Amino acid sequence: MKKIFVISFLVIATAFNFSACKSEVKKTETKAETKKSKAAFSVSNAKNEINFTAYKTSAKVGVGGQFKKVDVLSGGEGNSIKEAINNTEFSIPVSSIFTKDTSRDFKIKKFFFGIMDNTKLLSGKLVIIDDTNGVATIKMNGVEKNVPFTYTIADKSFNMKAIMDVNNWNASAALASLNTACLDLHKGADGVSKTWSEVALNITTTF
Repeated sequence: MKKIFVISFLVIATAFNFSACKSEVKKTETKAETKKSKAAFSVSNAKNEINFTAYKTSAKVGVGGQFKKVDVLSGGEGNSIKEAINNTEFSIPVSSIFTKDTSRDFKIKKFFFGIMDNTKLLSGKLVIIDDTNGVATIKMNGVEKNVPFTYTIADKSFNMKAIMDVNNWNASAALASLNTACLDLHKGADGVSKTWSEVALNITTTF
């Protein structure tokens, strides 16, 4: 099983603004088991890519990352791509975050998600509204919020994009904690250290 949307969302990601930290700590991630479905279109069987872009410094420099695991809790199957995506309920372990820097990943887990309430997992539900728009309901830090997204379907690929502000999930304290841990690394030419609350999501499911 690979990665699916998010929201996010959450982001989520939601890890996001964290993508510039460095330290010497390394962690080993576990891989998800794959559940096979006989449905014409199955999110569990698809190739899911959950990518996000977080921002640092006053100049708003983007740093990318992704979540490498997603679990479909309910739905996720159908006779068409829209039907499979609509009403899919999912969870994403924050331990699966991947930014190509293990020390950075550690800081995001410890200083951002680690001080949130019950946030070992990001969970949510995707709802398709019409031919181009949808809403992702994301739960993080004990808070559940809706994130609107736009989407396209081409061949057998579903792509959704959204912008989320982690402060909507009462994450300002977590963001400040992360910025302190990454103080010098998030300084720009103006000498100001800044970690943005805005996170861009780009999620693709290829059936």
